[in-house]
Amino acid sequence: MQDNELKNGQTVPPQDEAAQQAPADAPELPDLDLSAELAKAQAKAAENYDLYVRAVAEADNTRRRASEKFAESMLPVVDSMEKALEASANEKGPLKEGLEITYRQLLSALEHNGMKCENPVGLKFDPNTMQAITMVKDPAVQPGCVATVFQRGWKIADRVLRPAMVAVAQ
Repeated sequence: MQDNELKNGQTVPPQDEAAQQAPADAPELPDLDLSAELAKAQAKAAENYDLYVRAVAEADNTRRRASEKFAESMLPVVDSMEKALEASANEKGPLKEGLEITYRQLLSALEHNGMKCENPVGLKFDPNTMQAITMVKDPAVQPGCVATVFQRGWKIADRVLRPAMVAVAQ
């Protein structure tokens, strides 16, 4: 059997060089500068990566701000519970016990979420974490150190959420 014959006896016309070339009406492909195309693609990839990094940072900042805002709104609750415990210092019974348990649970929840209470009595005054309300003469405390804390300070993830309000010894 010849190359041009099929099994059933039909013949296939021989292919010439013109048939193997592209048809005359096919569009010609433009000359592509591949290095320029690669540079464009790399620039676009870098731009998209920059946008991605910025979006992730913005989402992280939004989450952090929302967390800090919620934490700030909880501080007056802690302060009120502390005042209630001070006012009921001489009381006994289930109401006081419930208040103490609730206070401990609140502090535990805040600490579990990265908040830390600052009670700087006796420490050297630090204007970055404390706010001096007054100066007092207290021979029991070294000058420049905190003599009294009016309101404890709070930090969240090592950032000051609320400075401690203090009286500093002269």
